[in-house]
Amino acid sequence: MSDKGKKETVEALSELLANSYTLYLKTHNYHWNVTGPMFTTLHTMFEVQYGELALAVDEIAERIRALGSYAPGSYTDFQKLAKIKEETGHPKAEEMIANLVSDQETVSASAKKVIEAGGAAGDDVSVDLGTRRMEVHQKNAWMLRSHLE
Repeated sequence: MSDKGKKETVEALSELLANSYTLYLKTHNYHWNVTGPMFTTLHTMFEVQYGELALAVDEIAERIRALGSYAPGSYTDFQKLAKIKEETGHPKAEEMIANLVSDQETVSASAKKVIEAGGAAGDDVSVDLGTRRMEVHQKNAWMLRSHLE
């Protein structure tokens, strides 16, 4: 893999990591703070989703390390890299769902960047990681969106 290809793949992976970690934090926040008639359903769904994200961020960071770079690992780094913004308020359940649908789509778009950068660099492992992440986030967006219909 060329230095340029590796650099572009690491940049895409770093954005995916930052978005994924921020989504993890937001989803965990919503898990703790959701209220209303959908409490049990959403509390459980959010727990499943943040649990899966906890494993995903480790895999993404380890892929960055396998490519010879250091993974971003601070809130400052994540705020600079992430397109997703942290939650500082206490939205109602339906707003939480809508926010997470949008954020799942953002992470899916970040995963697509990994697929594109990895593909251009001939990095099949990163392409596979991006594809698996994209699948998870598209499914999560659909499941969340279903609660708004």
